[in-house]
Amino acid sequence: MNRATSWLTTAFLAAALVYCAPPSILALGYPAGVAPHTAFKITSDGTPNTQFAVHNVGRISLTVSNFGTIGNGYYNSVIIDGEEALSCEYPIHSNIEYLNLGALWIGAVVGDDTLVLVGNDGWYGVTELFPAPGPSGAIRSRSNLKSHSDYDPEAVSEQDIICVYTDTMVNPGWTGEDPIDNRPHIPLHVSVTQSSYAWSYAYAEDFVIIDYQIANIGDTPIRDMFLGFYVDAAAYHKSNELTGFIDDICGFAQTVKMASGICLDRDTSDFPWMDTINVAWVADNDGDPTPDLKWDYTSTRAATGTRVLRAPNRDFSYNFNWWISDITTALDFGPRQNGTASDPFRRFGAQLGTPLGDRNKYYMMSHPEVDYDQLFTAVSHTPEGFMSPPDPHYAVDIADGQDTRYLLSFGPFDIQPGDTAPFTVAYLAGDSFHVSPGDYAAVFDPFQPENYHQTLNFDDLSLNARWASWIFDNPGIDTDGDLDSGVFCWNYIWQDTTSYNPDTSGPAFLVPIDSFKTYYRGDGLPDFKGASPPPAPVVKTFSAMGSVVLRWNGQDSETGRDQFTGQRDFEGYRVYFAQGDRETDYTLLATYDIDDFQAYRYDDFYRTYRQSGTPVTRDRLKAMYDPDFDPALYDDENHQYADTAEGVSYYFVPQDWNYSDLSDPDGIHRVYPGASPDDPADTTDDGYLRYYEYEYSIDNLQSSVPYNFSVTTFDYGAFAFGLPPLESSRLLNAVKEYPLPSATTVEREGLAVMVYPNPYRGDGGYARVGYENRDRTEAAEWAREIHFANLPKVCTIRIFTLSGDLVDEIKHDRPDGGAGSQQETWDLISRNTQAITSGIYLWQVSSEFGDQLGKLVIIK
Repeated sequence: MNRATSWLTTAFLAAALVYCAPPSILALGYPAGVAPHTAFKITSDGTPNTQFAVHNVGRISLTVSNFGTIGNGYYNSVIIDGEEALSCEYPIHSNIEYLNLGALWIGAVVGDDTLVLVGNDGWYGVTELFPAPGPSGAIRSRSNLKSHSDYDPEAVSEQDIICVYTDTMVNPGWTGEDPIDNRPHIPLHVSVTQSSYAWSYAYAEDFVIIDYQIANIGDTPIRDMFLGFYVDAAAYHKSNELTGFIDDICGFAQTVKMASGICLDRDTSDFPWMDTINVAWVADNDGDPTPDLKWDYTSTRAATGTRVLRAPNRDFSYNFNWWISDITTALDFGPRQNGTASDPFRRFGAQLGTPLGDRNKYYMMSHPEVDYDQLFTAVSHTPEGFMSPPDPHYAVDIADGQDTRYLLSFGPFDIQPGDTAPFTVAYLAGDSFHVSPGDYAAVFDPFQPENYHQTLNFDDLSLNARWASWIFDNPGIDTDGDLDSGVFCWNYIWQDTTSYNPDTSGPAFLVPIDSFKTYYRGDGLPDFKGASPPPAPVVKTFSAMGSVVLRWNGQDSETGRDQFTGQRDFEGYRVYFAQGDRETDYTLLATYDIDDFQAYRYDDFYRTYRQSGTPVTRDRLKAMYDPDFDPALYDDENHQYADTAEGVSYYFVPQDWNYSDLSDPDGIHRVYPGASPDDPADTTDDGYLRYYEYEYSIDNLQSSVPYNFSVTTFDYGAFAFGLPPLESSRLLNAVKEYPLPSATTVEREGLAVMVYPNPYRGDGGYARVGYENRDRTEAAEWAREIHFANLPKVCTIRIFTLSGDLVDEIKHDRPDGGAGSQQETWDLISRNTQAITSGIYLWQVSSEFGDQLGKLVIIK
């Protein structure tokens, strides 16, 4: 695939983009007097404060900018907190990329002209939305987690990223001139407040919700506005990035079968309820199995997609268009409907795909059309009003997967001066879209694509699309108090009464004995809420040779209320460790769980045992019934407890493990066992009650490799909302630590610096033992690591040749003394970005405590 070279200026790429992410941007917000939607002008000599930030609390990692784009395609490598940020990595830390670039498009009619503003046009690199210069244009972040430094009680999610940009930049050095319309950028005079939200909860970890508030900051109404969300997706592992993006397939999923258990009276395979999701999706054509048709770590089995959650008009219709952009005219193709007398066909220049220029973009955005899926390109769709397929050679090439783009758009609507139009989308992923690694090779036929299409698994994609919609607009919640709680279906409880009707023969005789509503869609107003696990604590580490002690305070975890249910639902802690950084790498080490039980009460009406309320502690049950009461003796329907006072019977099921001993020094234990939760003066240096201070020790660790540690929290679920117990993400508060003496100990005891592996061998296989990152996919020269340990908190590492030439210099600056502050790595790349050669080198570590010198042998 040949991409046109961006015509953005070198200055824009090299100097103007500032790469940042929380917590780097925490101190920056709106300037005094500049609130969302306030009009501000970017002067011709002003430099917009363009930035990137990354959502990374869930399983999906998504890069966003403050100039109307998602992803970082066309902008070279984006480095955030020392790491390259992929456009859309899923699952996080997998090195699998699912996006090149996405962008906001805004089109409108101005007089007799049509204008379309773009965060990026996706081909020439046109950019027409920019933030203000200086701090007022910076990205800001906030979190609803009290343990985070950017905690804000007004935060919507665990990771809010907020920015403001406008279309008022008219400096052609930034906006360029449209090479198709041959004119400079013409503003519509809009300001966009972009707020994106991410969560780590199990049901919300696979999507990011992006909310746009588009304000008319001009003096005249904006007429016939259409909004669009453009996506140039991709699906490849970083080891295959040169060619992996040219075999993608695209489509539009309008309806899927309703999730099991929502509408029971018609939840059958013969006549299921259908749920409308309207998701534009992209996936690799075959999931990239290995040559012997197996899945491995490079396989791109997932699909990503976009769901519109809100538009300015509640009753809006979608346009969905996909196309291939290519310098080969015949391959620059997209489905197009035939014209009519009242709606004549419009050609986009020589090609049928890429809508170049404002007029063609507006035509696509405003022209009603939902394209057929890309797999079906070689099949005729003329009965549906589409043009004939392209030449069979190209049609097969396109159906087989290409570098595909799509646009979701809708309108029209008008915005008066000072008014705002809301637009909300969810960018989401769905796992296991490709089920069997051999399906494509065995089934795909471009002239009979339905067989292969049926092997694609939309279950997880549609589940995540549904949850994104539910978090945005909670079903069953009357947001504005107008007695409308959303869309529901009736469910009925049926009872088999055959035994009470002895004259009845044949099938069971069922009668409805009760009914209830199940809401599956909200009232159309945003809520941005979902049930959450208790807040995960901040984890501190205390390291020594071969061991690490974890310490945390659980006051917020144990006393906070779920923002959705309003309950204090803390159930316990789990301690994990891992040598990798994926969530699946973590191994459970220990657990603490409140000693409580879920009661099941016999219901005479339903003639069965039903869950009754929230879990009850063992101590409370003893207080209710008898000091010697043991709920473990009454653990099923055949061993029930008869409550003579109430005249009912119960049985009790342990809620989780019920391991509640906090006195075992080898387990999770209290640091201050004599502390009281009722003494407000008995606090730690951080101001938290000492009663909630916990520790866990891990011994017998290999001191030369790093480990990741995490302490999660979990609750007992939300029975009233049908939610199972929720656990915080293991990645949310993970800390990386070496089982080495801490930097404080190094400084206090004057310990000698250690350098390893030394000698370093190019064939040493260090990734297998944890010295090097097993997931690094760059050339081998860029994946090497030599470790410097027993470092003071602040020092400078220098590597020299034997002749005294400086090879590289590393600034080690960790005055906080936190996890990993006693260690640094060198990638064996010189300060001139050259891979070093075999030989003997000298190293020097300089600090306020003096200099240490040594030799380093490298054999490549």
